[in-house]
Amino acid sequence: MRKPWLQIDLDVLKENVRIVRDAVGPSSEVIFVVKSNAYNHGAIPVATAAYHAGMRWFGVAYLDEALELRRVLDKPGLLVMGVVEPGDVPTLVQHRITPIVVSLEHGRALGDAALAARTRLSVHFKIDTGMGRLGVHWKQAAKVYGQLLAHPGLQIDGIMSHFATVEPGRPESAIAQAERFTDFDRRRRRIDPRPVMRHLSSSRAMLYYQEWDFDAVRPGIALYGYGTQDSKMRASTRPFLEWKSNLVQVKKVPAGFQVGYYSTYTTERPTTIGTVCAGYTDGFLRTLSKQGIVLVGGKRCRVAGRVSMNWLTVDLGRDSTAQVGDEVVLIGRQGDEEIWAGELARLCRTIPYEILTNIAYRTERRYLSSAGDAEPV
Repeated sequence: MRKPWLQIDLDVLKENVRIVRDAVGPSSEVIFVVKSNAYNHGAIPVATAAYHAGMRWFGVAYLDEALELRRVLDKPGLLVMGVVEPGDVPTLVQHRITPIVVSLEHGRALGDAALAARTRLSVHFKIDTGMGRLGVHWKQAAKVYGQLLAHPGLQIDGIMSHFATVEPGRPESAIAQAERFTDFDRRRRRIDPRPVMRHLSSSRAMLYYQEWDFDAVRPGIALYGYGTQDSKMRASTRPFLEWKSNLVQVKKVPAGFQVGYYSTYTTERPTTIGTVCAGYTDGFLRTLSKQGIVLVGGKRCRVAGRVSMNWLTVDLGRDSTAQVGDEVVLIGRQGDEEIWAGELARLCRTIPYEILTNIAYRTERRYLSSAGDAEPV
């Protein structure tokens, strides 16, 4: 039984890393966000390739993601951007993993745990400048920072925040957040003149606003090749994940032929219907029913009828010469045609992140590099 697979070109990733690092320049570090299994590209292969291309920091959401990376990468900095527990402190210290602090209570609990373990924990202090999610509210941030600075179990080595909105045509919200961040940094320096790693910008802010680079930036989706097509941006990258499957049946059908659950698609003329081994259990969203596009034989073919759990049907056209076993591209390039997660996202009224991270975790990943052929993972 054929199944969908992912083909991931690590040479393109390495080029994306070089492009972003060159755009940012040597004065700011780049923290590559590889949470959620590197946006479903595969955290270990992606981080390993990026490290060899010059990346020295990685950001994740959870401690177990950081531990997975540390098992294969001994040197780079690892930042956990989610909330760790006091019981995690010995593991964090042992494996040189940096957590964030999101409140006075959280920081004290981590510091107390570090003291109990007879150690000191390196942390980054997060300020909520307007995202409304994690972090100390900007109006209380300087006071809380001072309180945690005095804790003997903590060493604050970084400060950070996160943009809620970055729209160059309507920059007021982002500007306000950046001003809150810089105002906090000025207040911080009065009580703590030490240099710390300051980072605010994720992909979109990094691409548009060089003045907010500070000591580090945290690009995610830009390094995966999405959201960098505006000519006003500082870098242009390419996607390096392709999602493929095969035709498992091909049949000629007459006009008036009904396809799929509830017969939502009826052929207007004689045509060829192909059945593809992929469905919503694989991450091909049901929202793409009757509107999604796949590539077969270098041509764009529309999804016919509803996407089902394990299969989808596509209208290959009356004169199609497609055969069982032919490659079907769900995301990627075939011949002169291409379809990427951004296009699927627009059809689903969502974002490329969701398209990529919805691909089933169990999907086979084949990695390409100049060092060798594709290998299954």
